[in-house]
Amino acid sequence: MTSEATAPSTTSASPTVRQVWTRSRGVLLALVVLLTAAVAIAVVRSDARHGSLDPRSADPAGSRAVAELLADRNVSTRVITTLDEARTAAGPGTTLLVARPDLLTDHQQDRLRDAFGNSGGRTLLVAPGTPSLGTLAPGVGTDPTPSTDSALAPNCALPAARRAGTADTGGFRYTTGAPGADSCYPSDGLPTLLRIPAAEGDGDTVVLGAPDILRNDRLDERGNASLALQLLGSRPHLVWYLPSLADDSATDTGDRNFLDLVPSGWLWGTLQLFVAALLTALWRARRLGPLVPERLPVTIRASETVEGRARLYRKADARDRAAGALRSTVRTRLAPLVGVSPAQAHAPEALLPALSARLRREGQPLHDLLFGPPPRDDAALIALADRLDALEREVRRP
Repeated sequence: MTSEATAPSTTSASPTVRQVWTRSRGVLLALVVLLTAAVAIAVVRSDARHGSLDPRSADPAGSRAVAELLADRNVSTRVITTLDEARTAAGPGTTLLVARPDLLTDHQQDRLRDAFGNSGGRTLLVAPGTPSLGTLAPGVGTDPTPSTDSALAPNCALPAARRAGTADTGGFRYTTGAPGADSCYPSDGLPTLLRIPAAEGDGDTVVLGAPDILRNDRLDERGNASLALQLLGSRPHLVWYLPSLADDSATDTGDRNFLDLVPSGWLWGTLQLFVAALLTALWRARRLGPLVPERLPVTIRASETVEGRARLYRKADARDRAAGALRSTVRTRLAPLVGVSPAQAHAPEALLPALSARLRREGQPLHDLLFGPPPRDDAALIALADRLDALEREVRRP
């Protein structure tokens, strides 16, 4: 009842060099692409200039030149990076320059507006967008289309703009309905510089559409220096606020809920991760195809395989599976001996009549033997195996 399943004894289970290369070339290619991209980004950004709009920086994008010119005019410049310092500096003799107002959270904007709104000082916002305009400059909106021209003429009655003349203010364009506002340096009918007086006192808010007039490399062009000095030198003290993500006030959530804390690009980031996971799954998925037999590294006797499976059945107490396997194997071998096709070997209505005719027995005992219920204990399983073996020998007997 057993058969030998052998394989060449010289077969090795160790993968060949070709197999290792085939399996790992995809990963190696991905690593090469990532390394190349990293090197390219490093080369492109190797000349990046730091200290943008920093009055301590001498880089072309820095603002040290305007700070030194203000010092010659007895205007002190103080650099701060926290909201608490900015609120403490509020006063009628102070100009607050906010270099990157869009980096401020909603809570920070509210606190900053409360401090400078009626302080009597000046607040200058450099290139603010929609995230900060509604709070820091109420009544001002931004046009979605930026200015196409950098150098613009003042075309307004603001004395500082008229004295400076043409300047590089082209950038964001704004709209406003605030009473008494000065709209200067228009581009296609919309101003790029606004001065909005405070509701109370002598303070005001200046909205500047581009930072070019503050940069070291653009200060000596056109009327940039004149406009920058007049806007920043109207008070004896200048507080240069460089918002930082390290500011503790940036983590003060106020009345915000959990969704307000989620970054704005989380949806697109999640979608990209999903697409990447899908592509990885398609890349690593096995293609459907015919089964490939595995070459065994050693020769295994069929009897050992049978004994191993029998021990597993016994350990799992799976007498029903063991009995089913014995009966199925015997039915498969008996069917061609009694003239039944292999497709009908497991059909009682086809196999049992042929066996009864061959052995001249009644069908019920044969039905219980070949299609009956599973044995109740190990002794019954052994008895079933003996009876099936005896049945097969009887059918094979000439």
